[in-house]
Amino acid sequence: MEEKSNYIIELKDIHTYYGNSHVIQGLSLFLEKGEAVSILGKNGVGKTTTLRSIIGLNPPKLGRVIIDGEDVTNWPVHKIINKGIGYIPAERHIFPGLTVEENLKIAKRASNIGNYWDLDRVYNLFPRLRERRKQDGATLSGGEQQMLTIGRCLMGNPKIMLLDEPSQGLAPVIVAEVVKSIIDLWREHRITLLIVEQNFRIALKLAQRHYLMEIKGRIKNHLTTEEIMNNEDIIKKHLAI
Repeated sequence: MEEKSNYIIELKDIHTYYGNSHVIQGLSLFLEKGEAVSILGKNGVGKTTTLRSIIGLNPPKLGRVIIDGEDVTNWPVHKIINKGIGYIPAERHIFPGLTVEENLKIAKRASNIGNYWDLDRVYNLFPRLRERRKQDGATLSGGEQQMLTIGRCLMGNPKIMLLDEPSQGLAPVIVAEVVKSIIDLWREHRITLLIVEQNFRIALKLAQRHYLMEIKGRIKNHLTTEEIMNNEDIIKKHLAI
C-alpha cells in the first residue's frame, strides 16, 4: 500500500504533450502546505505548461498529479478547482461588459475551508478595485486588471493559488504594488502559492523556494532564495534575461 503524501501538491514524473509535441518530460516537484514556491527558467521550457498540467487544462499522459494526498491526474478542470485550487493565467481573462464588482461576484464559491473571502476583504486588499467597482473590468489598466484577476481568484476561497507571470506587462511601480499585495496575502493567510515568473528578481521576492527549470520541464536545480542570491554563476547562466 502506497504511503499517503504529506505534500499539498506533488508531481510525480509527469509527461505532458501539446498534440505530438512532448513538452514536459519527466517532471517531479512538490509543495508543502503554506509554502510559496516558484518555477524559474527561460521562455519555452515548460513553466506555464506545468501549471496547466496541475489544473487539468493540459493533463499529463504519463505520471501523476497529486493534490492534498489525492491523485487528480485525469480529473476534469472543475473538479480539480473544487479541491481548492485557484489559477491566475498570464492572460487575465477579464469578462468584458461586466463591472469590476460583477467580475468578482461571478467567481464567488463556497469552500470547505470556510467562506473567508468576500467583496469587502478583496477591496481591503486592493483598495483601487473598490474605487473602480462600477467600472467595466475590461477598461482597467494592466495593473488593475491583475489586481482584479487575483481578487476574483480569492473569491473562490482557494487554499492553493497558481500564478502565471503576475508581473507580465506591468510598469515597475505597478509591479511593486502587486508584489506587495501577494506577499501580504501569503504572510497573513498562508495560502500555498506556486508562481511562474520570467523575472527572477520578482520571484525571489515572492517565494522562498525555487525550481530551476530547463528545456522540456527538466529540473536543473532546487534552491532557496538565499542560495540563488549567493550564487552569481547560477544567475548569469540560467536566469539572466
